[in-house]
Amino acid sequence: MPLSEPVPRQLRHRRAIRAEAYERDDGLWDIEACLTDHKPRDVALASGIRPNGLPIHELWLRVTIDRDLNVVDAEASSEWVPYPGHCQAAPPAYRALIGLNLFRNFRRNANRLLAGVAGCSHLTELCAVLPTAAIQAFAGDVWNVREEGGEGPDHDGFHAEPPFQLGRCRALRFDGEVVRQYYPRWYGASRPDVPGEGSTKE
Repeated sequence: MPLSEPVPRQLRHRRAIRAEAYERDDGLWDIEACLTDHKPRDVALASGIRPNGLPIHELWLRVTIDRDLNVVDAEASSEWVPYPGHCQAAPPAYRALIGLNLFRNFRRNANRLLAGVAGCSHLTELCAVLPTAAIQAFAGDVWNVREEGGEGPDHDGFHAEPPFQLGRCRALRFDGEVVRQYYPRWYGASRPDVPGEGSTKE
């Protein structure tokens, strides 16, 4: 369902955040996020006029993860910034993400390591999209999302764990119509709590 019709208005600013996931030839995955800020006019910045059409920000963040969502490499890049020559000092700090796990308190830990003057506020914002981008990338490729469920088969030949996505949002609650209709085996079930498995809910 679309948003309601807005009152007459004028575009003044556009922020875009996109994330892409790549399966690498070495078996690892790259999760790459980009943030851009544009204004549809010339902008007077402290560092000078930024002409219409050029971004205020174009910032990139890439983490390389294994199939357990452990961050094994990380890098950031500040392509367009309001303070050229100064904002570019922040990207090396994002190496601190190495060793974190995208599904174990990642957002909280990233903020602890990189908030405030430790990093760039906008690059740190990008950290927030990485866990769910990785989850979407892994769904169906790395993790089973079909009716039969995940993990190894039990003694009856069925999988002991429900598909990864069930029980993680309102539409896919175990007592909901979607589960009853499309995943009937798991209707009325529940998912055991896994310690540390909370980063996507922070």
